[in-house]
This record gives sequence, structure tokens and C-alpha cells, in this order.
Amino acid sequence: MRKSLIVITIAAAVMIAGSLSIASAQEMKGKSLFTRLGGKKGITAVVDEFVNNCATDTRINRFFADTAKDPQRLAKFKTNLVDQICQVSGGPCKYGGKKMKEAHKGMGITEADFNALVEDLVKALDKFHVGATEKNELLGALGAMKGDIVGQ
Repeated sequence: MRKSLIVITIAAAVMIAGSLSIASAQEMKGKSLFTRLGGKKGITAVVDEFVNNCATDTRINRFFADTAKDPQRLAKFKTNLVDQICQVSGGPCKYGGKKMKEAHKGMGITEADFNALVEDLVKALDKFHVGATEKNELLGALGAMKGDIVGQ
């Protein structure tokens, strides 16, 4: 049921994005996703909220418990997330963390865990009123990593 709800939500978001006015689409044309997300400042705000969401989400917070306990490790984790989103969104940052398969090896992340993580990211994006088009572009770029995260 939950999987169906997520699929329906994503499909609805795609349909809403497709119904944007031509004027809005023309305004966004030429601007990178990085710029439309608010640059590094906007991405950092979303990442901070996303990490907080994950830390309080009892479905997945066990994966982040050790990182949350160590301020230096947490800061590095957030920096890596910001750089990763910055890079995949066309920004000037370079992700310097581990490859996704290596970083998630042995964690036993399930499809349900991954979906919970996506829900927490969407919740953070919604808090900052990120538009449907930008949300879908970002989720599409990050979703490509799913196979290197789930089941490792």
C-alpha cells in the first residue's frame, strides 16, 4: 500500500509539473537546477532539515545513529550531502565522499528504508517550498543511485 502511495505521489507530481504555464517554463529555461534550488545556501538548508527528519524517523534513524552521535562525522556527512546535491544539480561543487555502493555496503537497506528516506527528503523540500519541477528533477537525479544503495 505504501509503495503504491509513493508511486501515485510521484506520478501526481510529474503531472503537476507538466501542467506548468508556458511563462513559468520559459522563466526557468536556462537556469540550472542548482540555481533554482537556491544555490548552495538553499541546498544546505534542505540538507539540514533532511538530516533532522532522518534522525527523528524511527523507520530509518538506526542507520544514522552513530553519525548523529559524533559532531565531526555529522558535519562531514552533511557536507558530503550538500556537495552531492550541488554536483548532481549542476552546481560548482564536487562530491568527494565514497561511492554509493561502497558507502552502503553491509547496511542491509531495504526498499522500504529507501522509500522512507525519500519521504524525509520530500518533507524537507516541501518545508522550503521547492517547486514540483525542481523536486522531480532532483529526485530523478538522486533516484538513479537507488540500485547502489538498496540491498548492499
